[in-house]
Amino acid sequence: SAINFLERLCLTWMFFFMMCVAERTYKQRFLFAKLFSHITSARKARKYEIPHFRLKKVENIKIWLSLRSYLKRRGPQRSVDVVVSSVFLLALSIAFICCAQVLMGHKTFLNAAYNWEFLIWEAALLLFLLRLASLGSETNKKYSNISILLTEQINLYLKMEKKPNKKEQLSLVNNVLKLSTKLLKELDTPFRLYGLTMNPLIYNITRVVILSAVSGVISDLLGFNIRV
Repeated sequence: SAINFLERLCLTWMFFFMMCVAERTYKQRFLFAKLFSHITSARKARKYEIPHFRLKKVENIKIWLSLRSYLKRRGPQRSVDVVVSSVFLLALSIAFICCAQVLMGHKTFLNAAYNWEFLIWEAALLLFLLRLASLGSETNKKYSNISILLTEQINLYLKMEKKPNKKEQLSLVNNVLKLSTKLLKELDTPFRLYGLTMNPLIYNITRVVILSAVSGVISDLLGFNIRV
């Protein structure tokens, strides 16, 4: 029993240590995204002591897009995504097992000690995933903030009225801004769940398996059929 307890304690510590590393990486990504969103604002750039430049030249737009791409790829990517996917699959498996146990006999579900352990693990994993989902969602909002490009386009239109002799040059910059806006919209991957990058297989499993299990549990508890 002592050896079993120590093994379980070590495995639990290792697993939650990896989750803490993943959360730290997500916090760093959010910090980079937050500072990146302040680059084009003179007031915020001065407040956080970071470089500032406006997107009024094609060279500046190229630097802005390159910097965005570099910051999004900075730090560990695959290892963190593997940890998050593993946590998600474990939480999904535990939820499926609990749903199956409830369907077999919901009155005796809490009588077994391992079911309590499953519930504790599920609660801890869900809290961790919610934390990561919040950080990932905020990070995506910072990087996908199209309002920055729209603001620069408005500034260009106003500058065209003041300086008609530079209208051709400013029109070129405006066209590049429009193409950049379309590019940012196309780059967003469809397999995202509140900012967490999802494998297409995991995404489909989540939609089919867990929703079917939850639907069965709700139908069994309420006494009539519900399709989720």
